[in-house]
Amino acid sequence: MNNPYLFLTDLAQQVEIPRDGILSRTLYQDEHVKVVLFGFDKGQDLSEHTASMPALLHFVQGEADLTLGTDQRIATAGTWVYMTPNLPHSVVAKTPVVMLLVLLR
Repeated sequence: MNNPYLFLTDLAQQVEIPRDGILSRTLYQDEHVKVVLFGFDKGQDLSEHTASMPALLHFVQGEADLTLGTDQRIATAGTWVYMTPNLPHSVVAKTPVVMLLVLLR
């Protein structure tokens, strides 16, 4: 990146939600962080998995069922989550969803 910053005015406009699918787009990455924007159509899911590093989730739009370890939560626009490494988690979109994932290296 040639600029010392990345400025995006509307995250929801940075990813098109595919019909009957999930799309991910890496917005930024360096040796400290990887930032990925996801677009989920209604009913799409990321099955249970873990990340080997701390992670942040920010739900930009939509509503999703979110599993964090053994806890079940509902995520809506504005929901923000910090996850420790190796926490099992999953996401199921109840409506079309835009979600920002930040992996901390």
